Amino acid sequence: MDLSLSDEQQAFRDLARDFLDREAVPHRTAWDRAESVDTAIIPKMAEVGFFGLTIPEEYGGLGGDYVTYVLGMEELGRADSALRGIVSVSNGLVGKSILGFGTEEQKQRWLPGIADATILGCFGLTEPDTGSDAGNLSARARRDGDDWVITGQKLFITNGTWAQVALVFARTGGPGPKGVSAFLVPTDTPGFEAREIKGKLGLRGQATAELFLSEVRVPADALLGEEGQGFTIAMTTLDKGRVSVAAGCVGIVQGCLEVARDYATNRTQFGRPLASFQLVQELISDLSVDADAARLLVWRCADLIDRGEPFGTAASKAKLFASEAAVRAANNAIQVYGGAGYVDEHPVEKYLRDARVMTLYEGTSQIQKLLIGRAETGVSAFI
Repeated sequence: MDLSLSDEQQAFRDLARDFLDREAVPHRTAWDRAESVDTAIIPKMAEVGFFGLTIPEEYGGLGGDYVTYVLGMEELGRADSALRGIVSVSNGLVGKSILGFGTEEQKQRWLPGIADATILGCFGLTEPDTGSDAGNLSARARRDGDDWVITGQKLFITNGTWAQVALVFARTGGPGPKGVSAFLVPTDTPGFEAREIKGKLGLRGQATAELFLSEVRVPADALLGEEGQGFTIAMTTLDKGRVSVAAGCVGIVQGCLEVARDYATNRTQFGRPLASFQLVQELISDLSVDADAARLLVWRCADLIDRGEPFGTAASKAKLFASEAAVRAANNAIQVYGGAGYVDEHPVEKYLRDARVMTLYEGTSQIQKLLIGRAETGVSAFI
């Protein structure tokens, strides 16, 4: 793999960083305190191209390769992980599901709006009783003439109260993964309700919701893919979603490195810069190594995707390492700051709170280890 970036990739990376340093970084603390980003930034992000990355031009996107996509996700993670989540779910989980499994009519209906952020999507998989065990979800959809009628509940749904379309997974057949189907549900459909969840530890700026579907009626053409294909759609999409999460974690590690390095070189204790103390340099060197290692794992995944090669196990490795590295990095950065790092005047405490959930969603660290172990041994530890 050639680790150098093309001129176009570097130009987008520079554009993304410059935009976020102006439009997001100065406001992230206020957004975090308010538990909501200023949604006026969403169309601005669309103008830069965040929502259109990897969506073909024929559907209103920018096209582009997956390496460029992960560069964008890294910059969003560095600036404010709440923004990365908004893009990653709408473009990555919902948009890429439609692109990969949708009919031409579904692509024409939804993708242009997702690409310009006039439409936000949410991914309705997790339920109160099924997180990692997604194949045993309880939401149900029954056929009624030419329609499907969906009833169920979803939990921890990013963009849930902002989305115009929900990709909802529901049981249409018997027990287990083969009985699950996927549906594109406009959120203004009668019987669809979203309630925002407040008081989160991190990612406070993005809307997270609980969804309630009570006899939600959608036409037959709302079915995404084939009946019974929902679990396959979810798992295929989550493989790429893990790459996006990992890229955002690289951004967290990079952000921690940059602010800790700056603080250590400018802060004086005992008549000398903090950076001159050996154990402070150890903390910063660990940050630097984790940033490089996590980035290379993510870029390898992106390169595999661009070349059309299998990437699932590589995605699990990248997501596992980068998410755990993000937590380590934030802890190390707080240690560099000392007591100052414990208050939100400085960004490192927010990095820690945002990083913690990265080891949980889109497959916990433990699930990633089981996937990697299965790939290495050929033996499944899943029940």
